[in-house]
Amino acid sequence: MSKNNPVRLIPLAAALLGIILIIIWQLSCTLEDLPERVPHIDKSISQQPQEKFTGSLNGKLEKFDGKPADLKDSWPRFRGTNFDGIYQNDNVHLARNWPPDGPKVLWEIPLGEGHAGAAIYAGRVYILDYDRTDQRDMLRCLSLTDGKDIWCYSYPVKIKRNHGMSRTTPAVSDKYIVSIGPKCQVLCLDTLSGEFRWALDLVKQYQTKVPLWYAGQCPLIDEQNRAIIAPAGKDIMMMAVDCETGKTVWTTPNPHRWQMTHSSIIPMVCDGKRMYIYCASGGVVGVSADDGKILWQTTDWMIRTATVPSPVVIDQSRIFFSGGYNAGSLMLRVFKDKQRYRTETLFRLEPTVFGAEQHTPILFHDHIYGVRQEDEQMVCLDLSGNVVWSSGTTHRFGEGPGSAPYMIANGLIYALNNAGLLRLIEATPTRYHQLAQAQVIPDAHDPWGPMALADGRLIIRDLTRMYCLDVSAP
Repeated sequence: MSKNNPVRLIPLAAALLGIILIIIWQLSCTLEDLPERVPHIDKSISQQPQEKFTGSLNGKLEKFDGKPADLKDSWPRFRGTNFDGIYQNDNVHLARNWPPDGPKVLWEIPLGEGHAGAAIYAGRVYILDYDRTDQRDMLRCLSLTDGKDIWCYSYPVKIKRNHGMSRTTPAVSDKYIVSIGPKCQVLCLDTLSGEFRWALDLVKQYQTKVPLWYAGQCPLIDEQNRAIIAPAGKDIMMMAVDCETGKTVWTTPNPHRWQMTHSSIIPMVCDGKRMYIYCASGGVVGVSADDGKILWQTTDWMIRTATVPSPVVIDQSRIFFSGGYNAGSLMLRVFKDKQRYRTETLFRLEPTVFGAEQHTPILFHDHIYGVRQEDEQMVCLDLSGNVVWSSGTTHRFGEGPGSAPYMIANGLIYALNNAGLLRLIEATPTRYHQLAQAQVIPDAHDPWGPMALADGRLIIRDLTRMYCLDVSAP
């Protein structure tokens, strides 16, 4: 057959035509034509190396002229000393009534927009703040005497306004203070000097997803000076970090890839075993405080929109959960069966009976006190879920979106409403018994930040201001 046989040229022509068509397609293809990569499906993304983290957050420490108060009482973390929202000190006498203009305002300072609560330790007030001008998170140490800054440690992070920015309470011990910023940066400093110890970036290091409305989880420092944090990232649900060295002591796996919520970790002792309870996006997990192993988990309690209130430990077997967005409430029992921990739901409450939107209810003398989202009334429940009393339509504690904070101190309930009205109520199951009320925040705007109290000084805030009130008895 001749070398110039046209039959032999057909495959070559087809190949050339294919190459030409590919080139034309590539030139005409735009980015919009390419399919979007989906997390956990596109392996090329998950296998890419994560961004390196230096551990410093590029922070800076500034010292000021403020002096700590000569006071020893404390409110060292979110929900106080015992994680229960209760202050008890028989040596501090609190006023049971107020003059017409309310408790004396000892000092007032401006803050960046947010709902972060204060911690009090050794005559100092600690609060996580945000500087919009310089775009920096600021962990501030103030004097309990006059609110003047003692020191401030800040680091750069860009945050957009979203119903406030900072919204967590730092945890303080005699040596360390730990905070979690709005975009999940964890910072550990020396309690008194503010000197840097270590830092974590949960998003970069553990693939944490920043919750809607930013991080609301408050850190915990245990008796062994370990920071207990729930990154709820791709692989790690919870972790313990040595406050002295910054080294990870243990981690808890996250097999279901549950994500971070606004709820905080609460300790519990069940059947003699110390554990940490956390409400993640897909359910509740109980983790061993010794080694981080998962002891139990349940999907009986889950809020799809936003999980905000933290678990309320009733005793060594029962935990009370509540939430907004029509979640209502649930009483869970944890028990040991043949060397394994199991759970069962004891009862559920419809939101019309009780459901707390933002602030965690308080267990006091075998009764649960909280603000019901449905009608913004304060409610007292017994441990079977029955309403003992409600405050009535003339005493509401919402008056708008969101709910203001409350706490119990020496048998008295301090409760704000969204208008900045502070009420003093007797913590008794007998009836709703109001002792006093006063307008303490003029022109209040979203006073949602948790309260703190020590040595008769009550710290409250709204979106942009923080106040120290003298609520002690004369």
